[in-house]
Amino acid sequence: MFFKVTANDRFSRARAGIISTGRGSIQTPVFMPVGTAGSVKGVSRYELEDRIRAGIILANTYHLYLRPGIDTISRAGGLHKFIGWEKPLLTDSGGYQVFSLAENRKLSEEGADFRSHIDGSRHKFSPENVIDIQRAIGADIIMAFDECTPWPCEYNYARESAGLTGRWLARCWKRFLETEALYGKEQFLFPIVQGSIYKDLRIRSAELIGSFEAAGNAIGGLSVGEPAEIMYEMVDEVNRILPESKPRYLMGVGTPANMLECISLGVDMFDCVMPTRNGRNGSLFTLEGIINIKNLKWKNDFSPIDPAGTTNTGTQYSRAYLRHLIVSGEMLGSVIASIHNLEFYTWLMNKAGKEISQGNFSAWKKSVVPGLNRKL
Repeated sequence: MFFKVTANDRFSRARAGIISTGRGSIQTPVFMPVGTAGSVKGVSRYELEDRIRAGIILANTYHLYLRPGIDTISRAGGLHKFIGWEKPLLTDSGGYQVFSLAENRKLSEEGADFRSHIDGSRHKFSPENVIDIQRAIGADIIMAFDECTPWPCEYNYARESAGLTGRWLARCWKRFLETEALYGKEQFLFPIVQGSIYKDLRIRSAELIGSFEAAGNAIGGLSVGEPAEIMYEMVDEVNRILPESKPRYLMGVGTPANMLECISLGVDMFDCVMPTRNGRNGSLFTLEGIINIKNLKWKNDFSPIDPAGTTNTGTQYSRAYLRHLIVSGEMLGSVIASIHNLEFYTWLMNKAGKEISQGNFSAWKKSVVPGLNRKL
């Protein structure tokens, strides 16, 4: 992996750059649509490529491991061939999903024993087999196995958890170096900073992660319920330590305003289910603010979804028509809303990169964030 910073903001730590992989280059800042089980819900790969223009998408180790299973993916020649996606892919290690199974999993030094949410069958993830699974999936960027702590989280638990994540990382790294990519394209392992909302734990974890000199680094365990200001504080502390020469990935974040604030703190990569999940429920992101399209006020509003023209989808359909589809339960409504939101997220990241390159990012961010947070 090669990461080149192409521009820096004068008044913040925001930067624009290019991540080069064997399957193509990724412009940063970048938002990665979430294709949990190898599919971005309601969105075909043609729309991802041609309309949304996604440079990279994300899939999840836990879900793919359970269904369709690693044997099927291996027989297909890896996830890229299985789903027909030729651009870069990133896989989450499954740590967050195992964390969400709080009542059906048990953590130990060896790994995580858990029951499938599908059929209750028993399984085990260890640092070693999570690397093996991601080798078989074939994603370009793979993640180290970690524990994502809940919020709120007591200090002692967060300290023990961060320590466990660090020890698991050493084993992940060893396994990664002992094995090879299976499908002719190099893979890159990102460690994950943990430590909940505690400054000293975050600093210690970031120092450990940085010492591995990985191709890139991730920040996990945020956007799990803590106030946004605390998230920003943790990101700020961590990014003072993580190497500037490597891309920084903030996992699971977030709203458009969250992403712009974190770009100003030096984050390069984001993912979140919010664009598609909220879209399916009739919530639309625009520069003017957030639209709940189910509201009666939009019933006879024949103006475009997105009058600012930030998305093609938003200029092609009226608010009244989309409301009709959503309240009628028509599948097309969820598809249109999801595509619009993903287009908007991609547009926002591209726009942020251009503003950084032109030296206007901080002023531009200040002007648009209030609108992004507004409910229309």
